[in-house]
Amino acid sequence: MISKPGRGGQHPTMDHVAAAAGVSRATVSRVINNAASVAPAIRETVQRAIASTGYVPNVAARSLVTRRSDSVALVISEPDRPDDHSFLNRIFTDPYFGRVTAGATGALRPHDVHLVVMPAEPSDHHQVVRYLRQGHVDGVLLISSNEHDPLPAQVHALGIPVVLSSRPPGPLPVSYVDVDQVAGAELAAARLLSLGRRRLATINGPLDIPAGSQRLDGFRSYLRDRGVDGVPAVTGDFTRAGGEAAARVLLAADPAIDALFVASDLMAEGALRAVQDHGRRVPEDIAVVGFDDSSVALECRPPLTTVRQPVEEMAAEMAALLMAHIENPSRSPRSVIFQPSLVIRDSA
Repeated sequence: MISKPGRGGQHPTMDHVAAAAGVSRATVSRVINNAASVAPAIRETVQRAIASTGYVPNVAARSLVTRRSDSVALVISEPDRPDDHSFLNRIFTDPYFGRVTAGATGALRPHDVHLVVMPAEPSDHHQVVRYLRQGHVDGVLLISSNEHDPLPAQVHALGIPVVLSSRPPGPLPVSYVDVDQVAGAELAAARLLSLGRRRLATINGPLDIPAGSQRLDGFRSYLRDRGVDGVPAVTGDFTRAGGEAAARVLLAADPAIDALFVASDLMAEGALRAVQDHGRRVPEDIAVVGFDDSSVALECRPPLTTVRQPVEEMAAEMAALLMAHIENPSRSPRSVIFQPSLVIRDSA
């Protein structure tokens, strides 16, 4: 049995590993740095020696050889809204961001790559760009929802691998992952029509965000093609309070609304509160469909029928694309579009 040489205050070194494995120090270095030139049997022998000696590679020294930090940044960029003072609160309370973080972390863990979460308000963009330029991370997963956001182009200009969470604004040659937003809204419209509802309305997301405009367009166009035109809409902000306020506006304008498509589960939760405050029953008087299938959908009363976008799987795909670009920087950009599905519960 090989005894660990770290006793007596001495830390195991690469030389200890080399002696235990019966190979040169250079071979140990190549194994630690994942060099492809090492034979599988020798790699396995060295890895056993590392485990048996308790040797811990010097991360700083390794990064000098590999030019890798073994970290990637999850940058969450938000549009500049003068009336929005709750950006950080939303990041840490909105289930969407938690699901993205979980999906990306799960995909990166087998690569021993760490995720650095970076909120990026417009006033912080220069700090984010400076941090990325200094080589602290190997790549960027960028959540950018505003079509006028300059950050995607700024990150791309750094030459660092980047994958976006939605279609990039303009002709930007970067990989991205998205869900078919229009198809999701069509699923909601079809469900409400199948229930015999005809006085439909919708609470859409901000129209400067592609998800907001595409869900609204998909819902209205599907209904228009089936003879239901002039569907009223009020814009929300993807928060509970925004959904509740928008629902109150709709109900004040037309108390006889019998169906409501809400473009996020968080807004739908707020809308349900407004509907019930108006003395309307769900789904008997008003059928409600949300979008996301987040944990919020199960917390609603009644539980929310919603369009599911597979956020964890989408984030994992973003991470996989990013790792591929890190390994091969000349790799061509790729887009992956996920299909939504309808999860039927008690609200519609």
